[in-house]
Amino acid sequence: MEPTAFPNGSLTMAGNLYLPEGSAPGTRHAAVVVVHPGGGVKEQAAGLYAARLAEQGFVALAFDASFQGDSGGEPHHLEDPYARVEDVRAAVDHLQTLPFVDPERIGALGICAGGGYAVNAATTDHRIKALTTVSAVNIGTSFRRGWYGTDSDAAAVPTLKALAGQRTAEAAQGAEPAYLPYVPAEPDDSTPRDLVEAADYYLTPRAQHPNAANKFLFTKSVSRIFTFDAFHLVEDLLVQPVLIVAGSEAGSLWMSTELHGRARGPKRLLVVEGGTHMDFYDVPEYVDRAIAEAVPFFTEHLAAEPADQG
Repeated sequence: MEPTAFPNGSLTMAGNLYLPEGSAPGTRHAAVVVVHPGGGVKEQAAGLYAARLAEQGFVALAFDASFQGDSGGEPHHLEDPYARVEDVRAAVDHLQTLPFVDPERIGALGICAGGGYAVNAATTDHRIKALTTVSAVNIGTSFRRGWYGTDSDAAAVPTLKALAGQRTAEAAQGAEPAYLPYVPAEPDDSTPRDLVEAADYYLTPRAQHPNAANKFLFTKSVSRIFTFDAFHLVEDLLVQPVLIVAGSEAGSLWMSTELHGRARGPKRLLVVEGGTHMDFYDVPEYVDRAIAEAVPFFTEHLAAEPADQG
């Protein structure tokens, strides 16, 4: 693994580049951009998947989202879906500049909200030749309709009214910026199982990291999140092959099945029996299964073109 930095407009992005061992000089590899979950950083699940892909011969790039982790952007702790999609495109830009990457053989793998961001990026950036989602979340739809997707979009209105009041307090009354947690710091009996497990992942030594502060700016993030649809126009614009991996016990499964139902290009939905949303972050049995499917998928769809025999 090598630290790397790359431009994203006026910002500098921080990443970790995972390289295959024993590559012959002059070899150009297929590469995969690995997109971390909302609230995550490159050192957590994204880094784990990137390392596993590198073991199988891919160059893999895990990076911190703009306004988060070690990447640039102020105010920090901003969760801006539109910026995060542009982050993916900037990561592809960076990979295409590297002499050991084949610029025509780049894919993306996204975890949780990173899966949704990777989908959205792929619809308009066809340099991404193949796409894998793991425990995919469409963050805008999830925020509006709830973790299980059972609410209407109109359920977001009370939160938007609260946001308006907080924005007025900050702008006109000098109130301190308000933050929301990505995962509940103190889950209770009403907390969905996946989010209880998320708290265990992010807030305990299991995967806790100082750059993953479990907070995002309320007024500046939520208005962007609520209008975002990661799957917008997938029926018409997502023509690349997509592998969708999710657990049968994940409360977020409905978003993976929705993506599979709406995508019209080459697609496969793998529902792993017994898996929860968070199992695919670091539980070996489930990470192994996701990697076991992703490696042949990327190998097939990021294959080198046969040499011209003239």
